Amino acid sequence: MPQGHGRTVRAKGREFAVYTVAGKVCAVDDKCPHKGGPLGAGMLEGSKIVCPLHGWAFDAETGVCDVRPDRPVSTYPTRVRDGQIEICI
Repeated sequence: MPQGHGRTVRAKGREFAVYTVAGKVCAVDDKCPHKGGPLGAGMLEGSKIVCPLHGWAFDAETGVCDVRPDRPVSTYPTRVRDGQIEICI
């Protein structure tokens, strides 16, 4: 995946937003806790995933929200093996 670009992926009946940040693949829940916006369709600003609906920003590695630290998204460990991104659910 190109640096700075994200996408929504589905695995085991769930949706995750996946981004490459500083060479590391990061995965978070795809739904923004504010209004359910698709974080995989958001933009990456530095290491922050910005929700396309209302602009809430989440740290791609920790899930912490800039606007509401009490409303983070869950993060998941990832690894790349044989060209495939694996998400530890």
